[in-house]
Amino acid sequence: MTLLSRITGLLRETLKATFFGAGLQMDAFEAAFRLPNLLRRLFGEGAFSQAFVPILAEYRRKRGHAATRKLVGDVSTLLAVVLIVVSVAGSLAAPWLVYVLAGGFAETPGKVNLTAQMIRICFPYILFVSLVSLAGGVLNVFRRFAIPAFTPVLLNLSIIFGAIFLARYVNPPIVALAWGVAIGGLAQLALQIRPLLSIGMLPKPSFDWRDEGVRRILRAMGPAVIGVSAAQISALINTQLAALLGNGRISWITYADRLMEFPSALLGVALGTVLLPSLAQHYSDADHEEYSALLDWGLRLALLLALPSAIALAILALPLVSTLYQYGRFSVTDVIETRAALLGYAVGLPGIVLVKILAPGFYARQAMKTPVKIAFFTVIVTQTLAVILAWPAGLEHAGLTLATSLGAICNASLLLWLLLRKRFYRPRQGWLAFFAKVCVASAALAIVITLLRGADATWLAAGVVGKVSHLALVVVAGALTYFGVLFLLGFRLADFNRREAPMPVDVLADSED
Repeated sequence: MTLLSRITGLLRETLKATFFGAGLQMDAFEAAFRLPNLLRRLFGEGAFSQAFVPILAEYRRKRGHAATRKLVGDVSTLLAVVLIVVSVAGSLAAPWLVYVLAGGFAETPGKVNLTAQMIRICFPYILFVSLVSLAGGVLNVFRRFAIPAFTPVLLNLSIIFGAIFLARYVNPPIVALAWGVAIGGLAQLALQIRPLLSIGMLPKPSFDWRDEGVRRILRAMGPAVIGVSAAQISALINTQLAALLGNGRISWITYADRLMEFPSALLGVALGTVLLPSLAQHYSDADHEEYSALLDWGLRLALLLALPSAIALAILALPLVSTLYQYGRFSVTDVIETRAALLGYAVGLPGIVLVKILAPGFYARQAMKTPVKIAFFTVIVTQTLAVILAWPAGLEHAGLTLATSLGAICNASLLLWLLLRKRFYRPRQGWLAFFAKVCVASAALAIVITLLRGADATWLAAGVVGKVSHLALVVVAGALTYFGVLFLLGFRLADFNRREAPMPVDVLADSED
């Protein structure tokens, strides 16, 4: 389902590039969408999930269905009230928010007003998608992973609908993308109703903020909000820096980010989503051996797939950008500049993925302070490097993405070091041999796709059929090479299968319905 979400996301980006290119108007949309996206990660997928999921898993495990359902109702009501206030305030403050997001827009006539217009349309998305994240947390605790993973497809389809059908009815046409965001948020929320009903967890409005579980979640959210806000502050600073570099930079970074998110979401987000409730269950059961074993499994699987993905992303940066985006108003210059941004991201892809595996090792134990401290240290490192790489080093927008990658590697390294130091994670035997085999297979992959990719000029001049067929050949050959070498070195798919124990029957049977 995450793969389907990423595929429709790439289709969305291809249509955006074709219809609107990478310039003033696209910069305005990406900036307008960035703030609700950042707040979504803060209120929904980020701080809230980190605090909510472990406590919800504990309630389900130890207190039964009725208490769990009451907790969901109390928390969802409180979250909805807060987010309605935030949404209204954000819509009213739209003109001022533009300067918070991208002060450099003031240098281009009309850019601030256009961005503010789209902020007002996009802002209710925060309410919808944060409630969607709450529903996803509930479903994940009940091990219903498909619907939460599929939900982003609806946002992608709504933005595609806006680009193809709504653009002719609004002025300027780019505003149709903002309406696609708003419609997509509502559609995502509607999709959650039936799955929640099926497990007896559709929230009933109740406002008991003094409830023990609610207060525990709020206390846990404090450091979680601070930790997640560190990453969002870093993203906001990068947006400001990109705006200062001139028109097109935000668009180029965003198009590259979408390509980087394909493997990072497919690997990191999907694995992290599955790991968190299971880790929380093992911690609740005081089963430290299984806790450590599950982390080890996640790290091995993530590295097995992230390292070759990073290599392929770097070598095939221009073919990927050209094949997906170089149509309509997306020029050769846009391809080259987006490729530069993507190369910066490729350096840190393993770190970006591993952070999403390592951080749940702390969240599941409700130990929020350590990842918070690391997150803020990472912000300092990332933004210092961003300024140095963008200006003195002369890398411009590519320096910003490279700084993000180096910051992610720093974050992952510190998380791993502290997990080992606190003995939350004890690596199983065979890591050195495992890593050596992955490196050998990755080297073979690099050689094959380098030989098959051809010259840059070939990709820039080819038609869509030629690009797609050539890229498909390279990708298939690379994948066969990588997994073929792993097979020869003794890897088997069955080695990575893992089955978690089901919820005890007595807990499942404790229901008021």
